[in-house]
Amino acid sequence: MVDYSLNIGGSEWMIIIFVALVLILGTGKLPGVARKMGKIVNEYNKAKNEIQEQMKGITEETPKISGPVETEREKLEMIAKSAGVKIDGKTDVELRENIAAKIGQKTTDESEKKE
Repeated sequence: MVDYSLNIGGSEWMIIIFVALVLILGTGKLPGVARKMGKIVNEYNKAKNEIQEQMKGITEETPKISGPVETEREKLEMIAKSAGVKIDGKTDVELRENIAAKIGQKTTDESEKKE
């Protein structure tokens, strides 16, 4: 079986595309098209950077547990502290609800009531 595929690397494709653009657009329109492409790439990079910054903000808000916990209550207290929820005199259910409200998620009890 004979392989007829082209072995063209990345830089060769750039040259082929550039030559095709010159043939299609001509040399007069090429600078304007290049400026427009530059603006498009710049806007894409800005949007990508904004999304990355938003994702960093979201990932930094997740609670971090630094060490092992022995009971469910200890785990709840550690998550509550890292989320900034006061734990004094609250039951486990109240802590779960407060943590869920702080993080912005629905509790499992609420989703079960709707079903």
